[in-house]
Amino acid sequence: MNEMHLKFLSRSENENFARNVVAAFALPLNPTLDELSDVKTAVSEAVTNSIVHGYRACEGWITLMCRTDGDTLHIEISDDGRGIEDVEQALTPFYTTLPDEERSGMGFTIMQTFMTTFSVVSEAGRGTTVRMSKQFGARATEDAR
Repeated sequence: MNEMHLKFLSRSENENFARNVVAAFALPLNPTLDELSDVKTAVSEAVTNSIVHGYRACEGWITLMCRTDGDTLHIEISDDGRGIEDVEQALTPFYTTLPDEERSGMGFTIMQTFMTTFSVVSEAGRGTTVRMSKQFGARATEDAR
């Protein structure tokens, strides 16, 4: 088991930083390129949601925690931003609170699709936490059958 914690400002340039840090942290689990791409995409979506929806026009902190457990990578991304009033509605594909900015409303759907487990906890005015995990290797392929 290994664990890391990272805290960074909600600036768009930090999205790429976060995805690469998580990818580097996952390397000892020997992910395939496709598995690594899935993780990087899910992290990008979660961080972008914090930046765009959690903090909107202001700046705040995003906390990223990762832990390995056997062949599984666990990721938690949280912010102290605006929060989500209706999480169930936010999880609906194509739902977006910013249609004028051409947001697709697919961020949570992408995270759910690319990761083995996924959950969102949020409270309006207090922030959002996304928890997800990715199981790597042969066991993950067998479980999917």
